[in-house]
Amino acid sequence: MSESNTVLITAGPYQFLASFESAAPKTVAMFRKLLPYRQQLIHVRWSGEGMWVPLGETDFGVPFENHTAHPGAGQILLYPGGISETEFLFCYGGVAFASKMGPLAANHFLTITEGAENLRALGELVLWKGAQNVVFELADEETINNFRKARSAKL
Repeated sequence: MSESNTVLITAGPYQFLASFESAAPKTVAMFRKLLPYRQQLIHVRWSGEGMWVPLGETDFGVPFENHTAHPGAGQILLYPGGISETEFLFCYGGVAFASKMGPLAANHFLTITEGAENLRALGELVLWKGAQNVVFELADEETINNFRKARSAKL
């Protein structure tokens, strides 16, 4: 059986399916080792319509790869540290990735593939109501099917 390329993300009251980006193999391999990964999302301070998980001086030992300063909605990035602190960036709208030190670029390693219609609602929830729990976990076929059934019942 092949290794799953699909991640179920539960953030606040919302769920999303996402796929790993093959252009960021070292970041993907590192993140797989963290799964299931539990944290809290808070709203970004400098970058626009995004949420982040601040990680301070954490060093995951990954280089820059598939990096961008202007990610799109549904893209999830790892800033591996350097000029600013290490962080995960979870984009729900327009983002120009930056810190108080200025513009930054980060590794795009995961992309929302299903459930994107709830990205803005999640972002606004985090903006106006505060930090939300987030869990990233590998999704098997049963999890994917259950996600799709629940989503179609809501649409």
